[in-house]
Amino acid sequence: MNEYFHSVRLIADRCKGCVICAKRCPMEAIRIRGGKAQITESRCIDCGECIRRCPNHAKTVVTDDLKNLADYRFNIALPAPTLYAQFGITTRIDEILFGLTQLGFDKVFEVARGAEIVSLAIKDYLKRPGIKRPVISSACPAVVRLIQIKFPELIDYLVPIDAPVEVAARVMRAKASREQNLNPEDIGIWFITPCPAKMTSVKQPLGSEKSNITGAIGISRIYGELFKLLQGGLTADTRRHSSWIGVNWAVAGGESSAVGMENMNRLVVHGIHSVSDVLEQIALGRLNGIDYVETLACAGGCIGGPLTVQNRFVAEYNLQQRARKMQQEDIAIGRKPLQEYKESELGVNERRAIEPRPIMRLDEDICKAMYKVEVMEKMLQQLPGLDCGSCGSPTCKALAEDIAQGVASETDCVFKLRERVRDLAQEMKALAEKMPPSLDKDSS
Repeated sequence: MNEYFHSVRLIADRCKGCVICAKRCPMEAIRIRGGKAQITESRCIDCGECIRRCPNHAKTVVTDDLKNLADYRFNIALPAPTLYAQFGITTRIDEILFGLTQLGFDKVFEVARGAEIVSLAIKDYLKRPGIKRPVISSACPAVVRLIQIKFPELIDYLVPIDAPVEVAARVMRAKASREQNLNPEDIGIWFITPCPAKMTSVKQPLGSEKSNITGAIGISRIYGELFKLLQGGLTADTRRHSSWIGVNWAVAGGESSAVGMENMNRLVVHGIHSVSDVLEQIALGRLNGIDYVETLACAGGCIGGPLTVQNRFVAEYNLQQRARKMQQEDIAIGRKPLQEYKESELGVNERRAIEPRPIMRLDEDICKAMYKVEVMEKMLQQLPGLDCGSCGSPTCKALAEDIAQGVASETDCVFKLRERVRDLAQEMKALAEKMPPSLDKDSS
């Protein structure tokens, strides 16, 4: 398997070796060894759950920086609608967009506009006969990776359309190349991202050979500078083009509303553990009456991303207020949301099948895998089942798997170790009381 890029990294100096991150990781990708967390990269889906839960802030995200803009002749910012939610309604979107140009970007294009394009495309896709249902949203890259690894049988249920940010990048790269008379390689396109999974999807695209996005810059990285600019007052000459429909994609339920599923059975699920539970239900065939499942790894949607700065409940309030105001303003001036799109904007010819990554298998050799399953089940019966995590594995089942894989031992369990010590003490006590035959009167 080729080396896989991950944006989530450990800051070893800060790690105290607690098991909080290991126990919260939905993929059981973290173990504590030598007093430090270790991330099994083949299992990590960059959902950022460990970043949220670590009390010592020992996890970080590798993203790009404004300094990287110097590598390109023309730079375009793609702000996620989540960026708007970091500010109150008194800060207009026009000002935020203009503020980005003051940070060094030559042009700004809203991901919310890409979301409107994707909404129309999904609406058309759902009309196709014979598609597998429930259709599962593919906009969240962490969820797509979860399906690749844990539920590969559900890949065919995913919407075969790029995420809004990828569509936005494709549109802008072609437009800027044409208008600025530049080679596409001279154009830097930067996603202002709320989460690490989006950064990973730039390096490891899902559903295409190469991403149209050059890099990703975390919202938290630029928020301070942008906030100062906005506080200073800006005379914005940049205009928003997106409608409330695209902006609403940042909150849970926004995608379903944008697609227009009033007459369909839809399910909105957010939070990576809840998403995993629902996907399991789909895999078991228990949600056959559902038409569409909107899945988001972060609680509340992208506004809950680990690279945001605003409390997610406040951010949701900000965005709902903003969307309501945008709708009123647009209706007042007769401006309508996007009504049509071009097939070329979806990059259908560039798409490739999303491949399963079944790294949860115990062994590629079926005979060895079956043997390891036996070892694992036998060991699991012997372990206490308390899932205390003191062994460094998140659960007793995970420890049993680690033992079967030969990367842990039974005595890593503190209870099994105590049993061994007790048995050894009893044996030593019995030996200590035993006399040599020449002195043992009871043996005569």
